Amino acid sequence: MHTTTRVALRVTGALVAIAAVTTGCSQDTSTDTNGRSVTPPRSQHGLGDIIVGGKAVTGSQPSHLAKAPYQRTYTNGPLYAPVTGYRSMVYGNSGLEAVYDRTLGAGASGSARGDVTTTIEPAVQEAAFDALDDRQGAAVALDADSGELLAVVSTPSYDPARFSGRGSKDARAWKSATTDSRSPMLNRALKQPDAPGATFSVVVAAAALEQKLYTTVDEATASPRTFVLPLSTKRVTGTSPQCENASIRTALRHSCANVFVKMAADLGLTRLGAVAEKFGFNDDTLKVPLSVAESSYPAAGTSTAGVALTGIGAGDVRATPLAMARVVAAVADGGRLVPPRLVKLVTDADGSTHRPESQDGRSAKRAISRGTADALREVIGRSGQAGWTVGGRGESASSWFIGWTEAPGGRRTAVAVRVEGPAPTSGGDDEGHAAAEVARKILASVS
Repeated sequence: MHTTTRVALRVTGALVAIAAVTTGCSQDTSTDTNGRSVTPPRSQHGLGDIIVGGKAVTGSQPSHLAKAPYQRTYTNGPLYAPVTGYRSMVYGNSGLEAVYDRTLGAGASGSARGDVTTTIEPAVQEAAFDALDDRQGAAVALDADSGELLAVVSTPSYDPARFSGRGSKDARAWKSATTDSRSPMLNRALKQPDAPGATFSVVVAAAALEQKLYTTVDEATASPRTFVLPLSTKRVTGTSPQCENASIRTALRHSCANVFVKMAADLGLTRLGAVAEKFGFNDDTLKVPLSVAESSYPAAGTSTAGVALTGIGAGDVRATPLAMARVVAAVADGGRLVPPRLVKLVTDADGSTHRPESQDGRSAKRAISRGTADALREVIGRSGQAGWTVGGRGESASSWFIGWTEAPGGRRTAVAVRVEGPAPTSGGDDEGHAAAEVARKILASVS
């Protein structure tokens, strides 16, 4: 089991807002000529810090080297590594440490330059980390209205403190982390697209409603229980008799693969792809501000059988957990697709604070109509959507779950989880069990 240092936190109704200023609440403030908030310059020396929940999860200690006077330290390094990344005297940096190197790095004089305040909620991050344990997987929790990332977790993780220096122990730790077959330094939440399985059926259902293939979620579909893929002998059979000609409501609740492969075939590549792109697929420019791997829907030239398979998140569909969290967030928030963001504020050495540059120029877009979003939100409800997909190595597979919850104050939180593991021995509603259990623990932490 993971071991973390718990942060005392109360969650009542809506999630607790993360502190906007990280250098103390009692400081006097003013504004500069540009109208930005200004606090007195920091007097301490050392590296700037990355802030989570109002507290620094990084620190620094003297290195006694003229060119690099301070060495980075970390609190709960494995818990926050997908967010902070690492800062090493030998191996460079990654994550927010790299994106905000000029803000966080100490100069030759040893004076700290500034801090970076994240949107991460400690209780949510810890719930996801503990629930995933040491399994290979990832989880993302997202405020559906603001786009703030409340949790970004990837397991197994690594401790960046183990190789932040330049000694022989650091070298051994670096080699161990970089050669580990389980890839602990891979940020699976943001940088590992995978076939999303039945969770992608939410996108297919949205496309069917948006493109007027069906008018309501309760209209019967034209879906034989066993559907033969176009120009193919491959058959896809629904998990129960209820799947024959099932409505979208029934098909989502019972993971009726026959319905969604038929639906994808009827929609075709162009119409389904257009809706997928409105949900953020095929966008290679997204940053949070960490770089994000592109989630993709196949392009022209895909066979008709291949298009049908995309209906159950197979074929050439690929999605990161972040992408699927955005899908369910858009459904939960009336059809708006909000840009995700990991950083709330950047505090410069002179005490001035400003939004990250990565937030500029991006605003919420409409993925689907409010009517479609409301209908799907009512269908998905608190139970979410689970599924699995066979991976590319033998019997390996990924268990997926997407869902959302609403706090008493009205704040909606979307969650996506992917857990790597063996393929299920039986079909049906239990196929996404591993990911669903993780997601329920995360959602419980925000309600």
